[in-house]
Amino acid sequence: MRSRHQSSEALVLSGSRVVLRTLTEADFDAWSEVRLRCQSWLLKWEPRPASAGYPTEDRANFQARCAVRERERQLQTGFSFGIFVAGGLRGELTLSSIQRGPFQSASIGYWIDEAMAGRGYVPEAVIVATQYAFEELGLHRIEISIIPRNTPSLRVMEKLAYRREGLAERYLEIDGVWEDHVKFAITAEEWQERRGELLEVWVDAP
Repeated sequence: MRSRHQSSEALVLSGSRVVLRTLTEADFDAWSEVRLRCQSWLLKWEPRPASAGYPTEDRANFQARCAVRERERQLQTGFSFGIFVAGGLRGELTLSSIQRGPFQSASIGYWIDEAMAGRGYVPEAVIVATQYAFEELGLHRIEISIIPRNTPSLRVMEKLAYRREGLAERYLEIDGVWEDHVKFAITAEEWQERRGELLEVWVDAP
């Protein structure tokens, strides 16, 4: 995480090639373009009850969504970032379900523009978010849950070598189906052991 800037307007975390920034209504056009173009690539992996149908992705809904995310940020219960590459919005990453007390844990989720998949942008974004979670928020554990047939997301975990914990059966309702998820995790102790290696490969690389 090369630089960090936070204000009432935005939280920005910078890596070598990606920038994570909280989204505002002004990002709607760029966000909508990616979402519509990659709809078939994205919707099959997203949590949604069968009765909910496909989400409405209009400006009003996006504005309300940004307001909810900002409220979560202020309460420090969740952080939602756009993934920006060369100044363009290419995906999103969430640091969600933050629990304090004896847990000190959170979950990471992400999606990326289909045209940008496989280029190492998501692993870098995950490392930037992981560093923020451990070193700025003081969390102890990060968890990532992936559908076993979602091979692009599994490749992210293969690249980062986060610890595989096992299979959670019928863990989350995805596109109306209760799907098994493979669970991966990293703790603050593991981060300290691997910090130099992970930052060198994914964030500090030229």
